[in-house]
Amino acid sequence: MKYSCLVLGFLAGLVSCSSDSQLESKGFAVHQADNASSVSRQEEEKRVNGFSKDSLVLETRPNGVLLTGIQHVRLTPLYKVNIDQRDGSRFIGSNTELHYEGELKNGNNWNNHFLPGLQVVCGYNLVNISHNDLETNQRKNFFDKPVLIKNLYYPSFLEDTLKHKTVKRNYFMVSVYNEDTNHDGFINLNDLRRFYWFDSKGNRQALLVPDNYSVVNSEYDLDNDFLFVFARLDKNANGQIEDSEPLHIFWVDLKNPTRTGLQY
Repeated sequence: MKYSCLVLGFLAGLVSCSSDSQLESKGFAVHQADNASSVSRQEEEKRVNGFSKDSLVLETRPNGVLLTGIQHVRLTPLYKVNIDQRDGSRFIGSNTELHYEGELKNGNNWNNHFLPGLQVVCGYNLVNISHNDLETNQRKNFFDKPVLIKNLYYPSFLEDTLKHKTVKRNYFMVSVYNEDTNHDGFINLNDLRRFYWFDSKGNRQALLVPDNYSVVNSEYDLDNDFLFVFARLDKNANGQIEDSEPLHIFWVDLKNPTRTGLQY
């Protein structure tokens, strides 16, 4: 495999670890501010009869600890607690790591990580990420309310090499549905998918793609260490994406995610 001018396709990089049909059941209801205060906890409990009967008053549970390449930073994925309608038992999703499946040569050793220097995790009904700084003993969530996380990118624990050089990342990226953009009362796959980056302290910095776009997929440029992100413009501003709407390509410099631009 030649790498002189190679662009690797990573369609799974910004998609989920499950099939689209399975993902249709993901999501939860949201309440408008004018009536949210009138909904009692008992009423909320009565509505928990499946994945589309909940509100932002969610029961969540942690699932494991992710070791990052930043020695004093550890992440904990937080999952929505789901209720089995058959027997009332509670369950949560599990962490699934995405891996690169191609052949790497010429000083490229990614330790089976999805991108050099970055591990990628997804999970069913993953609704937040807890960031823990072991040096300061401070903990914070990436988002101030439940969201629907598609993929979490975080610095790899093992040292990867790209063209014989060690790759070190000190930031996080999250592909997420975090707003009921189409105003149907739910946060789910019918909304616009945003793409954010966070600094090493877990502070949200900026969108990598403008918020009137919805992320579709991505490709990795090994020569330049760029991520090309494909996204559709919500041209009619209805908060959802149609196939007829324009597809644009943005680039993100993975060496420095403050550097982004429009490729096409």
